[in-house]
Amino acid sequence: MLALLGRCSFPPAGTAVDCAVSGGPDSTALLVLAVAAGLEVTCWTVDHGLRSTSAEEARLVARNAMGLGVSTITVDGLVVDGPDLEQRARDARRAALPDGVLTGHTADDQAETVLLNLLRGAGVPGTAGIGDPARRPLLALRRAETRALCAALGLEVVDDPSNADPRFTRNRVRHEVLPLLADVAGRDPVPLLARHATLAGEATGLLAGLVADVDPTDVRAVADLPDDLVRLAVRRWLTVRITGQDGGPPPDQASVDRVLEVVRGRVVATEVAGGHRVRRSAGLLVFEPR
Repeated sequence: MLALLGRCSFPPAGTAVDCAVSGGPDSTALLVLAVAAGLEVTCWTVDHGLRSTSAEEARLVARNAMGLGVSTITVDGLVVDGPDLEQRARDARRAALPDGVLTGHTADDQAETVLLNLLRGAGVPGTAGIGDPARRPLLALRRAETRALCAALGLEVVDDPSNADPRFTRNRVRHEVLPLLADVAGRDPVPLLARHATLAGEATGLLAGLVADVDPTDVRAVADLPDDLVRLAVRRWLTVRITGQDGGPPPDQASVDRVLEVVRGRVVATEVAGGHRVRRSAGLLVFEPR
C-alpha cells in the first residue's frame, strides 16, 4: 500500500475529493488508495443499466465503500446498446458526475489512449494522452498492480465483459496491438508510451501558451495570423465545445483543417468530429451541436 501511494498524485491529506468508482479493480483501488492517503472521500457510481447485473454491481461498489468508511452516491446514467456506445456512456458519466471527480485511469489506459489518438489523427495534443492528469492520480500505476491490491485486501471487484468485446477499438488495442508491439520491440511499450504522453503534454502546454489570447471565432481578428497558430487556437476551441472541458480529448486534425477553411472564408460551414457542425456567420464562427 505504501509503495503504491508513493507513486500516486493525490492532493494533501484532509482534502475533500469525489471518486468515480465502477466496481472494477482500477476504480476500486482508487477508492482504497484515496482513503489510505487521508482524503475525505465521497464515492460516486453511475448505473448505465446496460446489464441485468448493473444494479447489483452498484450495490457492490457501495458495500466496498462502506467497508472503507466512505459514503456512496449512486446516479442513473442510462444508455442503450448500439452505435457509439462508449462515447454515449462517457457523455452520460460526464453529465452525472461532479466536476473534478477523480478517476482510476492507469499507465495502461494512458498508453492505449496515446495509440488511439494517433490512429484518429489527433496530433501532438492527442499523444498527450488522457486529459487533465490532476484528476487521474493512478497514472503511474499499472493495471496488474491495482488488481493485485484489491486481491490482497480481499475486495470483490466487477469484471466488465465489455472490456473483452472486440467491436470496441480500445479493446483491440489492449488485447492485440499492445501485445504485438511488445513482441516486436522485445520490451513492454506501456512505460514508453506513458512517458511520451508526459512529454507531449509539456509540448502541448507550451503551444497553448502561444494562442492563449487568440479567439479563433472572430475571423477578422485572426486574418493576419499564420495558419499554424490559427489551427492551434481552433483545436483548443473545438475541444472545449465538443467535450465541454478544456483538457478533453482533442479533435482529429482533419476536423481542425476543415474549420480553418471556414475561418479563411473558403467554405461557409463544415462538419467536425462527433457529427457537430461549424459555420461562419457575420464574421464569427458558430458551433452547432449534433
